[in-house]
Amino acid sequence: MIKTEVKYGIKTTDKATLEKWYRLMTLGRALDDRAPNYLKQAIGWSYHAPYAGHDGIQLAIGQAFDKNTDHLFPYYRDMLTAISAGLTAEEIILNGISKATDLASAGRHMSNHFAKPEWNIHNVSSATGNHTLHAVGVGRAMSRYNHKGVAISSQGESSVSEGYVYEAINGASREKLPVIFVFQDNGYGISVPKSDQTANAKVADNFRGFKNLEFIYCNGKDVFDSMNAMETAKKYVIENQIPVIVHANCIRIHSHSNSDRHELYRDDYELNYVKEYDPLGKFRRMLLRYERFTEAELLAIEQEIKAVVKDAHKKALAAPDPDPKSIFDFVIPEAIKVEKYPDGIHQLTGEKKKLIEGLNETLKAEFRHNPDTYIWGQDMANKDKGGIFNVSKGMQQEFGVERVFNAPIAEDFILGTANGMSRFNDKIRIVVEGAEFADYFWPAMEQYIDSSHDYWRSNGAFTPNVTIRLASGGYIGGGLYHSQNIEGSLASIPGVRIVYPSFADDAAGLLRSAMRSKGMTLFLEPKALYNDPIAATPIPDDFMVPFGKARVRRTGKDLTIVTYGNTTHMSLEVAEKMQKELGISVEVIDIRSLVPLDEESILKSVKKTGKVLVVHEDKVFGGFGGEIASIITEKAFEFLDAPVKRVGSTYTPVGFNRILEKAILPNADKIFDVAVKLYQY
Repeated sequence: MIKTEVKYGIKTTDKATLEKWYRLMTLGRALDDRAPNYLKQAIGWSYHAPYAGHDGIQLAIGQAFDKNTDHLFPYYRDMLTAISAGLTAEEIILNGISKATDLASAGRHMSNHFAKPEWNIHNVSSATGNHTLHAVGVGRAMSRYNHKGVAISSQGESSVSEGYVYEAINGASREKLPVIFVFQDNGYGISVPKSDQTANAKVADNFRGFKNLEFIYCNGKDVFDSMNAMETAKKYVIENQIPVIVHANCIRIHSHSNSDRHELYRDDYELNYVKEYDPLGKFRRMLLRYERFTEAELLAIEQEIKAVVKDAHKKALAAPDPDPKSIFDFVIPEAIKVEKYPDGIHQLTGEKKKLIEGLNETLKAEFRHNPDTYIWGQDMANKDKGGIFNVSKGMQQEFGVERVFNAPIAEDFILGTANGMSRFNDKIRIVVEGAEFADYFWPAMEQYIDSSHDYWRSNGAFTPNVTIRLASGGYIGGGLYHSQNIEGSLASIPGVRIVYPSFADDAAGLLRSAMRSKGMTLFLEPKALYNDPIAATPIPDDFMVPFGKARVRRTGKDLTIVTYGNTTHMSLEVAEKMQKELGISVEVIDIRSLVPLDEESILKSVKKTGKVLVVHEDKVFGGFGGEIASIITEKAFEFLDAPVKRVGSTYTPVGFNRILEKAILPNADKIFDVAVKLYQY
């Protein structure tokens, strides 16, 4: 445990500083008390978590934060933290009543989620505590770029029960990163007492066994103890480059939020106790008792603050509301413009390369192209090994451990720190192996969803520039957690591009486009095709494939097959067989990109052939093919000569035994049978 340096005290702190603090605390409490009135008047602030009782530590966090060097990740109760860090009364109210000029999100995010992106006060989600991972990611960037600052993550004590908080602190301590984790401990997680969260009286003690981690305990109700704690923590982190947990003991004077009634689970003794120990009242009494201020001076400050709040209220009410038409803005950033290969097609000349070669060579080329590119994941940087399938083989040898490194078996940590690191610098591009197999990606879903709406939620202020690589699909005898498909589940989540190449050139071209574009791309790799000669093609230097551009693999006039991934090759085999044996001309469209989807190419083919078969490896029920079929039915119904048919997996998991796998997954014979029946309809 670090011994706190005593710099501030009621007798030793200069009067100007004391006055500044009192102004900030008085302003914060005025807004904290006023917020519920906006809800009662149906003006806004439909979610408010009062901070009263956390005054000391929140003032200290904001005062320790330097907008020029640090990054701050406040949580939903951090109103005074935001004010102390520099937000004005008007900016706080704009957030509370969800105006278009709200700095945090322009009314897109819940009230009480304060941010100022230009000052590195970050917009965090409502998944409480998940921003610890983002703070660790920023800390990693600070370490990589020798930046002298700190990342400050603030949260309530109950949120540290979340697994991703443990992942964050474990990672920060293992990598020795400049992060301050502040636990504001008021004893409750809504109505759940701390004793139902952890066996330790102080939640910071849950992390006592972690190496390269220091602790400071302070009275979060006391201004001076909190200021000394935060200043000591920041100095220690910068000088020693290891994380510190600041555990601040607080009280919660009011209910958890405006939808909670704390009198249902707190007795009268406790309710009276927390009011008696109000930090603002204590600070005011100290200023008078030690004759640092007179009653008249404090009353004058309080009157000034009332005028400030009144003026801010008027200005905020007059601010514009969000425009309903703006809902489609900032869903996903515009991708890089592909000029040399606008259709993502090239002349198939030169040496053929396997799909795995295309990926490996493209990764290396892009790392040479942009020195601010990084990659990490599980099992991918051990001597000559590069991931479970060796896609990144040789990269650490060429680019070093600072840019190519292993991650713990913690998928949420892998993606969450990628999100955080990309916040440090817009030039940074990150590739992660989100999991060794796509089926293992589910623990990262919390961060996937959070990251998917970062761009929209922040009203375009921030987007994670991250490419998530996942080895997907079956046909390898892998069974559960090694052969499933996940794109059908993820395509319903807006904000992420999803691509699924079938050939080596498309794999290389889409990967390059993903790595050079802003925003997040889910890059699904059909692992059964990594080394299969059937997917090998020539790959031009610097080849790029635009998102949302399908490729007609075979032209035809009698029937259309829309497909992607492993089943593209099966569909081409079926098309060839139908032509040779039955004289049926089949057009095969490889969509390559699921999100965005090339509806134009699909509908053009449908209008030509009148009959459509959608084929993919994933389950038919709930699979992405259902979306394609729906689009065709809605937009080209009058051109159809038969119902849209689908071929995919059975509505079961994919089994391990090859006999079971064959019965479950689609194959050329199954596709052929349905295609013939569709043609004969």
